[in-house]
Amino acid sequence: MAQTFNLIIRNATIIDGSGAERRQGDVAIADDRIARIGDLGSAQARQEVDAEGRVLAPGFIDAHTHDDRLLLSHGDMSPKVSQGVTTIVGGNCGISLAPMPRRIPDPVTPPLDLLDESGGWFRFSRFGDYLDAVRETPPATNCAMLVGHTSLRVATMDSLDRPATTREVAAMRSLVEEAMQAGAIGVSTGLAYENAFSAPTEEVIAVCAPLSEYRGLYCTHMRNEGDTIDDALHETFRIGRALNVPVVISHHKLMGKRNHGRSKETLALIREHMQDQSICLDCYPYTAASTVLTPDMVEAARRTTISWSKGLPQYAGRDFAEVVRELGGSQEEAFRRLLPAGAIYHSMDEDDVEAILAFEPTMIGSDGLPHDVKPHPRLWGTFPRVLGHYSRDQGLFSLETAVHKMTGLSAQNFGLAERGLIREGYFADLTLFDPDTVADVTSFEDSVQASAGIEFVMVNGRMVWQDGRATGERPGRVLGREAA
Repeated sequence: MAQTFNLIIRNATIIDGSGAERRQGDVAIADDRIARIGDLGSAQARQEVDAEGRVLAPGFIDAHTHDDRLLLSHGDMSPKVSQGVTTIVGGNCGISLAPMPRRIPDPVTPPLDLLDESGGWFRFSRFGDYLDAVRETPPATNCAMLVGHTSLRVATMDSLDRPATTREVAAMRSLVEEAMQAGAIGVSTGLAYENAFSAPTEEVIAVCAPLSEYRGLYCTHMRNEGDTIDDALHETFRIGRALNVPVVISHHKLMGKRNHGRSKETLALIREHMQDQSICLDCYPYTAASTVLTPDMVEAARRTTISWSKGLPQYAGRDFAEVVRELGGSQEEAFRRLLPAGAIYHSMDEDDVEAILAFEPTMIGSDGLPHDVKPHPRLWGTFPRVLGHYSRDQGLFSLETAVHKMTGLSAQNFGLAERGLIREGYFADLTLFDPDTVADVTSFEDSVQASAGIEFVMVNGRMVWQDGRATGERPGRVLGREAA
């Protein structure tokens, strides 16, 4: 008797995520898995989709997010599923919602306020409690979560402007141990931020010691992405070697005009060290960064836009220089009145962005900040921008390479078993898009918009985005890491 499938996608152009050339074929789904691939002319299904002229790809994996809270507060995950994303990697840049075994300070310690400026969501004493909450109210996407070093510092230290004591290091290490046992895939750091900058390399190595046993990842927003980026890279490599674990360099970029063009130097250094240890990197396809508002970041940027402000919320979306003039005082006074706040910094060079994107080992991550009032367009537009602007329009790389960078490569680097490829027996995380029209339609002025050309998105065999809207299905799962 012929097998009857849940769904058959017919006549698709299949780009399978491996980097291999596209091919025509049908794909059959049974329950949460890809059951058959090929010419399925005689097969039957409860539902069929004619995908002629469209590309069927694995669901995109967002290698760098700050979606820890979004998974719980807005589980439809519209900013992600609307652009084809089916799995997110959260807890980056040293900030995670958990563990937080004591009451969080008021006001919320930056950059933890990028997740929640009120502090109410930092309510999970253990990392396992947070993962349990995600499992109990599943989101639309899968997630793989990191535990943040700055969150650990806030949870264990009474002052963050110094190295941790031996006792504090032991307390943080114990929290990492619990997180790894509960299902974290690694530890992230944000050493560039004020509240982690005082942590010496030795503190990071000691706190992250459990990674060696669990073969977890060390993911880092490095100590510097500007003038002393070489030193920051060498520190990153040293931490990876000391722990004997894979390293992920987060949102690789060169900040500030005097560092424009240095990607040739940094990529050569990364490639050299890849010969001796496991290193990977991600980036986003824009020349503007976004994080908390700080004077040094404003100084290095061509232009700065306020993305949110607790002090003066009416200035979200406004140019910082205009705000200073309108307030009528000094720049220092404007900072005082706006803070705590976030900003978008136009501070990178397009040639560097293209060089880093085109670097063969580079994964794609949005680094979107979903709780900003006026978010950076990368939150909603990253993946279609790579497919449309950089691959199709600019010809920076083939569509097969673009898809590989956001699927198979990321699944391999993060150890996400049976994800990231269109293969029989793999989970049915799939995205169908029109290669001629796929595009980000966001702008810095209007950044909350669903992308063009994404026809449907499926997670674990269930449709989560179709006909330009979220379906209400929430089949996402917490994913662990399968270490090589």
